[in-house]
Amino acid sequence: MQKRKWIALLAALALLLSGCGSPAETSSALKQTQSALQGSLAEAGKSQSSDKTGAFVSPPFLDAVFHADAAEGNDSVKLDLSALQDGYVAVSAVSEKRMKFQVICGDETYTYNLSSDGEPLIFPLSCGSGGYRFRVMENVVDSKYAELYSAERSVALSDDFQPFLRPSVYVPYSADSKCVQKAAELASHVDDEIELIGAVYDYICRSIRYDTQKASTVQSGYLPDPDETMKSGKGICFDYAALSAAMLRSQGIPTKEIFGYVSPNDVYHAWNMFYTEQSGWVTVSFETREDDWNRMDATFAANGANDKFIGDGSNYADLYWY
Repeated sequence: MQKRKWIALLAALALLLSGCGSPAETSSALKQTQSALQGSLAEAGKSQSSDKTGAFVSPPFLDAVFHADAAEGNDSVKLDLSALQDGYVAVSAVSEKRMKFQVICGDETYTYNLSSDGEPLIFPLSCGSGGYRFRVMENVVDSKYAELYSAERSVALSDDFQPFLRPSVYVPYSADSKCVQKAAELASHVDDEIELIGAVYDYICRSIRYDTQKASTVQSGYLPDPDETMKSGKGICFDYAALSAAMLRSQGIPTKEIFGYVSPNDVYHAWNMFYTEQSGWVTVSFETREDDWNRMDATFAANGANDKFIGDGSNYADLYWY
């Protein structure tokens, strides 16, 4: 019986979050669940009050930068491979046509839209250390693209967390971003990273609501803006995941932005995995495992699901991580 209730809740939430499924209105029962969740978050947040001065020390900010003087390429493409050990590659390209960029590692291929106006973009090395091929491609006709430039490198990361500690095209932020300032503010009132994860989780669940209108009109190629999500107080699953990752990464907590499917409705969705060396309670019912990646779905949590919804993660199918 409990399993059927859990699956029913999952299906209801999949319908609710129309950016990841079909549009639907929030039912009164779901609103009651949301109110109960907020009560749990309030209880969990009592130890994180704003008058507390914590012992947590924010680490130095890790940035990702395009180094024009180190880039290789041709008249149309500038490919910066100088920071591969830091978990990212940077590209600048100019064309009158649509462009794409591929990061290929083994059997995995990550294909991105690439700006054609020369704006440098940062892309993570999601597969970690190993052999990579990088391809810049220009549209020829319809959905066909021709290669303009490519390069191959063997990558040895300075550590496995580097791609998930820095800004990138899917998790854009800078040292001056509002979301980074907010994360630093929260960090100043906690004692350790578990409390900080809880504070960020609590802040996002309280502050951001799902934007069903945006979900029904968002275009392919959409990129999130964590500061805009904070300012508007609403977003789709991509926005929730990007904001969560930006805030946690800026405080030295390795955080993946995951895209994949959630069963039983096979809803395409975005969520996070964060890594911590500690174990502890993030909320009254959300406990982390030490020295491991832990799943966090702020989209569902902020809109009606309790932490049992995620469970052991077996209903989540990770497809891509950034």
